[in-house]
Amino acid sequence: MYIPDPNRVDDPAEIRAFIHAFGFATLITQNDGIPCASHLPVLLDEGAGSKGELLGHMARANGQWRHFRSDQEVLCIFLGPHAYISPSWYASRLAVPTWNYTTVHVYGVPRVIDDPTALRKIVVDVTSKYESKIGSPTRLQNDLVTSMLEATVGFSIRITRIEARFKLGQNRTKEDQETMLSALASAEDPDSRALAEFIRSQKV
Repeated sequence: MYIPDPNRVDDPAEIRAFIHAFGFATLITQNDGIPCASHLPVLLDEGAGSKGELLGHMARANGQWRHFRSDQEVLCIFLGPHAYISPSWYASRLAVPTWNYTTVHVYGVPRVIDDPTALRKIVVDVTSKYESKIGSPTRLQNDLVTSMLEATVGFSIRITRIEARFKLGQNRTKEDQETMLSALASAEDPDSRALAEFIRSQKV
């Protein structure tokens, strides 16, 4: 990924927090030179290996898991808040339209998890993470989970390297950044407001 120095994020704690917060990832593999992508909720296990491990599951009918090879990296893209930036939002006269965004690219070596106990834990952990944000969370029934596992394949990705880019207008003047932030925060679309909230969280 192309990352200019002002946009580069190297802090491991900041990157881990981002993956936890924006865990719906795009998993990219290749098979005989043909790219394939799936969109899946993925968990980060910080304690596994030297750099951590990603855990997830997909439908057995989704043949992407058959592309996993121990000698070939896969890529998981985590996308956070992003929005269009109008040049009219800057105090400076010289400006062009752009798109600001936040993303983390995680590369690693994949492995299929067929063990029923390990697979069940992944499914339960993913469900619990997102059900915990709901006022009246659903409790999974064992027989339903068991039948679901038969049609599911788990996977782990041993992380080998990570790239993170937060393109938030860091190359602009302080005045430009403030007027841009004000415009994002007052915009009608939720994506712009979400980006404004993220930028403000970076300044705490």
